[in-house]
Amino acid sequence: MARPFQVTMDAVDPARLAAFWAAALDYEVQPPPAGFASWEEFLRAQGVPREQWGAASAVVDPDGVRPRLFFQRVPEAKAVKNRVHLDLQSGGGPGIPVEEQRRAVRAEVDRLVALGASEVSEHADLGVVWVVMRDPEGNEFCA
Repeated sequence: MARPFQVTMDAVDPARLAAFWAAALDYEVQPPPAGFASWEEFLRAQGVPREQWGAASAVVDPDGVRPRLFFQRVPEAKAVKNRVHLDLQSGGGPGIPVEEQRRAVRAEVDRLVALGASEVSEHADLGVVWVVMRDPEGNEFCA
């Protein structure tokens, strides 16, 4: 049986990054636990100090299939290249004509830029087209 896991990302603003990745991946910001109308209500009930309420956020796949992404506040901004990053497979991959991949990738890049990402560079290698991008806090990913 596969072991469940989540992908954890450090963030200066977990809520902002969660909102970006929810939109980018067609996920949703994780709702509060059952019996609570909001995360604030839950955190208050748990005795979490108010200054810690924005310290974390998470997004989940509405279908419950893909892994959860968890965002935790850290005091420092990102300083170096990620060692792990997400690849959003937007071009279709090998077997799809390169120009068709490029059109699909460009459409996804435009959508992600409108959400707050930035484009770094476009690549085509071994019959695959992708674009290196940065999320709103500068974390690298590929579209």
